[in-house]
Amino acid sequence: MKQLQGLQERFEKALEALELPSEPKFLYEPISYTLSNGGKRMRPLLVLLGCRIFNESVNEAIHPAIGVELFHNFTLLHDDIMDKAPLRRGMKTVHEKWNNHVAILSGDAMFIKAYQELLQTRLDVIPSILTEFNKTALEICEGQQMDMDFETSEDVSIDSYLKMISLKTAVLLAASLKIGATIGGANRSQAQLLYDFGLNAGIAFQLQDDILDVYGESQKVGKQKGGDIISSKKTFLLLKAMELARGEEAESLKKWLASESESEKVKAVTEIYSQLGIRKLAEDRMWEFYNKGVSSLNQVEGDEEWIGRLRTFSEKLMHRES
Repeated sequence: MKQLQGLQERFEKALEALELPSEPKFLYEPISYTLSNGGKRMRPLLVLLGCRIFNESVNEAIHPAIGVELFHNFTLLHDDIMDKAPLRRGMKTVHEKWNNHVAILSGDAMFIKAYQELLQTRLDVIPSILTEFNKTALEICEGQQMDMDFETSEDVSIDSYLKMISLKTAVLLAASLKIGATIGGANRSQAQLLYDFGLNAGIAFQLQDDILDVYGESQKVGKQKGGDIISSKKTFLLLKAMELARGEEAESLKKWLASESESEKVKAVTEIYSQLGIRKLAEDRMWEFYNKGVSSLNQVEGDEEWIGRLRTFSEKLMHRES
């Protein structure tokens, strides 16, 4: 995967070279702090991959890739405020390190900087990539609102959950590929095929996260095992269990969801999942989405070696343990 590493290193150098004003300190310092905390950098990599599949040069995609990464981190700043999250990537969140006002305003500045970076590409593709970016940004807001609504709703369907994770998580992965492909010279139908791959693979990745939260090894997952169960988060696994549970199992599930005994709650709900075969049902649905995405990827007519690298990269994500 040396070629992908080369793209990642090129992006990191470009991000490190991003110039931010020094004043006002409490506007720009949190942006530097956020960007320096690392992360997977998956979305900017997908921008560059989407471009490289259709063009030998990714020069025109570098700044838009930075724009996508700035936007992604902006959403995390605001999400952390709403979630009252103390940590992000093992570091204090911006609202914890400074305060909510700083986090909101720095996030807003990141959003504006994202647009500035997106505009630094060829004039002929700017209308297309901004249209896609604006659509995606609004969809992510819709997904976040759905997620918050689910916290207090007693009537969340699996289809609604899949729609929510599609909007909150998958659309930005899909748009990253499509923006890159558009910059690389792909026609509309080819760029859409990459979008369809990213959308379905993104849903599969989130379902994988749901599964790993319950069944992954905590030291590899990097967070508390069963955290979704402890918070009674409405994931695919819980919603499927609520759909299938009958009689005593349904009563037991309801009782444990109201429990405040964390370790016992995780153990008991996981046991109910096992009795109902929830893990296999979740994995089957996960692979259904991923294979649907691969079907779209197989129709892409670009550089076969780079298409193969994108496929291999996504397969590694599908078999990850964290």
